[in-house]
Amino acid sequence: MHAVIVRVTISDPESSEPALREQVVPRVSQAPGFVAGYWTRKDNSGLSMTVWESEDAANNAGEMARSLAPEGVTVEHVEVREVVTSA
Repeated sequence: MHAVIVRVTISDPESSEPALREQVVPRVSQAPGFVAGYWTRKDNSGLSMTVWESEDAANNAGEMARSLAPEGVTVEHVEVREVVTSA
């Protein structure tokens, strides 16, 4: 398995949070190879981690991350990592 870590800056939480729940999360969770995902926020900073069945699926998701950012959200960093273990 592989994980995609995405860091964002949120300039408009009021409009971006509904878009996250109604558009981004459903689209990501329906993508081929999706296993699990977590989206977090602290002040104007967001961090998400999604887990994928394969490195190819994770790389595709990483590429998709920039295009899925709702208005009011700037993608700062996208990184794909191997999942070594989980609990």
